[in-house]
Amino acid sequence: MYPFTTLIAMALDVACGYPAWVFARIGHPVSWIGGLIAWCEARWNDPRLSFAHRRRNGVLALGVTLAATAAVTIAIVVALGLLLPRPWDIICTGVIASTLIAQRSLYEHVNAVANALQSGGLDGGRHAVAQIVGRRTDALDEAGVSRAAIESLAENYSDGVVAPLFWLLIGGLPGAALYKAINTGDSMVGHRSERYLAYGWASARLDDLVNLPASRLAAVFIILAAAVLPGCNARAAVRAVRRDARHHGSPNAGWPEAAFAGALGLRLAGPRIYGDETVTGHWMGDGRPEATSADIRRALRLYRTVCLLQFLTVAALALLLIT
Repeated sequence: MYPFTTLIAMALDVACGYPAWVFARIGHPVSWIGGLIAWCEARWNDPRLSFAHRRRNGVLALGVTLAATAAVTIAIVVALGLLLPRPWDIICTGVIASTLIAQRSLYEHVNAVANALQSGGLDGGRHAVAQIVGRRTDALDEAGVSRAAIESLAENYSDGVVAPLFWLLIGGLPGAALYKAINTGDSMVGHRSERYLAYGWASARLDDLVNLPASRLAAVFIILAAAVLPGCNARAAVRAVRRDARHHGSPNAGWPEAAFAGALGLRLAGPRIYGDETVTGHWMGDGRPEATSADIRRALRLYRTVCLLQFLTVAALALLLIT
């Protein structure tokens, strides 16, 4: 029944996302997982311990987080199956699963950057893009702000949309929730800093592994969407993925970024500044680097097309299941 659960989750997320009033009252499943990760980190990532000891503690913390996530979500699925007749158990599971997908919120955050550039100028764009990227934004020009927004759209499409949907299809609500726990752990402690290099090692490596199939699927969907959307170039997207994806600093982010770059005729990634460190990244695509707010709008149109293709694909799987 997972395709039906996934369809419900996708439709509900697009329709209303995660309401702000709900977040204000009870938080969000990711924030609950993040609270557990922070609790473990405060107790087990002691800088006085040896590198090996902190690394072991990081593995332990990851195991505790995954065990707790699995226990809660399996209990929810079992309870719904016992208390509700079908199809109401599937519908309720889909409602809960919709909280783990970021289709709508990703669109809104990236669209806010385009709006800010147009209404608030460069300072407005820098402020808006700082909400969705980890790099320094104070020295970015309009092209840098626009590229950063499109890069965030590409990367977060893979790990915020495709990956939870993939694991929802494979493992139901527990599968999607476990993925979000891994991904949240990586975003919180999977950094190559002195504080997290040892402790976050397990989270970072496992996140790379579970995102591997989604990043490749994301590139495929982007290429397919580029083939049907006027103004996009599917062949250039294929060429950029084959040539550039493997040269990205991340084993996964390069696939959707290269696909977006090729499809839109842009150059993405390249050198970036994080804190006081300059990262000399490989360029994705061979188009123009001078992106604008209009290119963000083009990227969002491509993103909407990609999400529609995803929905149709899952709907086809659901139809195959009942025929």
